[in-house]
Amino acid sequence: MLDREEQQALILLAKEAARRAYAPYSGYPVGAALRTKSGRIFTGCNVENAAFPHGMCAERVAIFKAVSEGEREFEAIAVVTPNGGSPCGGCRQVMAEFGLETLVLIADGEGRLLYQMTVADLLPEAFTPRDLTSRSGGYG
Repeated sequence: MLDREEQQALILLAKEAARRAYAPYSGYPVGAALRTKSGRIFTGCNVENAAFPHGMCAERVAIFKAVSEGEREFEAIAVVTPNGGSPCGGCRQVMAEFGLETLVLIADGEGRLLYQMTVADLLPEAFTPRDLTSRSGGYG
């Protein structure tokens, strides 16, 4: 687990990432900072698009960057929004893909930690790769 200082450092990186957000339509910048179990950190910001469904959330940007660099095991992700908003359902599902035990830190635009939980807490009864093979009618 991360100590308080490590948590705050991750939140500050997420806050910095939020400043790079491209959010001309919603005006709601989001930043994320993901720490892998190997200690590497990947940041992401939301990127909106005039064709609304084609934007991308900050959390998924950070996760996809990590995966594209060969990382698959995550320790923690910090998410910063202006009001301390929680990750969307799509981001929760992507987080669940890579580990229900990942720590999720949610902070506001000032960098104040508001919530701390695991992905399992954020997405109870998550659908995971195991569900594709362990339940009747699944693959495998």
